Amino acid sequence: MPAVVSTHAPISETWTFFEGDWHEGNVGIMGPRTHAAWLGTMLFDGARAFEGVTPDLDLHLARINQSAVRFGLKPVVSSEEWMALSLDGVKRFAAGTPLYIRPMYWADTGMVGGGVKFDPESTRWCLSLYEAPMPEPKGISVTLSPQRRPTIECAPVDAKAGCLYPNNARAIWEASTRGFDNCLLRDMLGNIAELANANVFMVKDGVIFTPAPNGTFLAGVTRRRVIGLLREAGAEVVETTLTWPDFLGADEIFSAGNFSKVVPVIRIEERELQPGPVFRKARELYWAFAHGG
Repeated sequence: MPAVVSTHAPISETWTFFEGDWHEGNVGIMGPRTHAAWLGTMLFDGARAFEGVTPDLDLHLARINQSAVRFGLKPVVSSEEWMALSLDGVKRFAAGTPLYIRPMYWADTGMVGGGVKFDPESTRWCLSLYEAPMPEPKGISVTLSPQRRPTIECAPVDAKAGCLYPNNARAIWEASTRGFDNCLLRDMLGNIAELANANVFMVKDGVIFTPAPNGTFLAGVTRRRVIGLLREAGAEVVETTLTWPDFLGADEIFSAGNFSKVVPVIRIEERELQPGPVFRKARELYWAFAHGG
């Protein structure tokens, strides 16, 4: 199938490996009959290249294949092939360009004439890299979202699936209408699960707390890395059940996620917070790790 480049909206510099070759720009990868285009059977992962480094790229590329297995698609690209293509793609940009690296799988056709049940044998894939500046860690404001994280009985929460993100998007949109940058989402039991686009940490009396993985959110690669780095540095990190009042009374709050890495929360509801020493330590440790220090 020939590649078609979409020009409907301006985008940053982008290169995508699809159908055996590299294509520049917003290359078309789906048609109106593509199962993923109308029924949401698409998976992705995201890694970062910045300041000449690609921290935990191997873990992100391994996770896209894990997601495929859990979702029921076929992981038709090996981790080694993903890695070789990713490094080749990075070279297409000017040295040091901050990039988002996004491998993707999706179902092309459905069973029985294109119905809801997708055909794993129709799994297709691409790898897209595009310029995405690293956000400055100026801090964000957060509120409590009325939206909830689903359980595994309701949605494929054990995979990084695109169909999960509209709920997070509407949570951020709702928070923005009330003057906040982001929001905390609860699970179905009413406990805090994560921010709408990142994992979350809080600090109380020098102890670092983060929601324990309970099957309602992805415990991210960057989250796991930050926990390990803090513990190696002698900090106490507790994975446990946390509530909204816990966060309201926290001394510090910060996020950990692939896109922005480690970012402080500087306001929760109407309460102002300062980027604290634990946040600064976590970000310092992560940057040192990323650069091989």
